[in-house]
Amino acid sequence: MSSGVFASDSCVVAEVMPSPNHGERVGGRRPDMIVLHYTGMRDAAAALAHLTTLGSEVSAHYYVNEDGRIVQLVQESRRAWHAGRAYWAGEIDINSCSIGIEIANPGHEWGYRPFPEEQIAAVERLSCDLLSRYPIPPRRVVGHSDIAPDRKADPGELFDWPRLARAGIGIWPEPAADLTGGRGRGIGVVERAGALADLAAIGYWVTTGAEHVAVTAFQRRFRPERWDGRLDAETAQRLAEVRAAYDRARQG
Repeated sequence: MSSGVFASDSCVVAEVMPSPNHGERVGGRRPDMIVLHYTGMRDAAAALAHLTTLGSEVSAHYYVNEDGRIVQLVQESRRAWHAGRAYWAGEIDINSCSIGIEIANPGHEWGYRPFPEEQIAAVERLSCDLLSRYPIPPRRVVGHSDIAPDRKADPGELFDWPRLARAGIGIWPEPAADLTGGRGRGIGVVERAGALADLAAIGYWVTTGAEHVAVTAFQRRFRPERWDGRLDAETAQRLAEVRAAYDRARQG
C-alpha cells in the first residue's frame, strides 16, 4: 500500500509506507553512516507492519523485501529508531547520524537463511544511491551487530559483505592466503592487547570483561566461517588486515 504523505527521497524506491516512529536528528546532523539490519521476525509482512505501527517505537528509513521490493518508511531528513543503544568509532547517537535499512530475514531466532539475489541486488542499488547523495565513507557502512555487539547479531554471517564492498559499500579486505588456508587450525599465542587495540581502532566498542562480544561481531562480519568469540591467531591476523584497510580508508 502506497501513500502520498511524503515523496520518496530515493530514485530507486517505488513505494512509500510512512512510519509514525521518528523524530528530529539531534543537532541537525546530516547522515554520514548506513546501518544494515535484518528484520528478525518470522514473517516479513509482520515485520513491515511492526516498523510502521504507532507504539512499536521502532522504524528504519528503508525496508527491503526478499523479492527486492524497496519501501521507504521514514524521510531521510528524520531520525528513524533503528539502532537503539549503540556505539561506533566514538559515536553514541547512531540514529542521529545514520540511515537505517531493514532487510527482511527471519534471523537467527526464526530460521536464519541466505539472502536472495534479488534482495542483495536491491540493497546494493539503494546503498549506492545513498552514497551518491551523502558524504558516507565506505568505512561507515556497518551492520547492527557491529554497533551493538552485546545485543544484536544482524545482518549476520550469511550476509554478502564482500559483494557490497566490491561496489564501494563498506570495507572488505581479502583475507591473506595463509588465513584462508588455515581455518580451524589458527589457535596460537596472540598478543591480546594489540589485537584488542585493532578492534577498537576499527570502530568497535571494546569493554573490559566483555571483549568476546565485540570479537564475535567482528568475526560474523570479517571471518564468517567461525564466530566463536575466541581471540585466536586467525582472528588476530584478520583484525590486523581489517585495521590496516580502515587506516588506509581514513587517510583518503
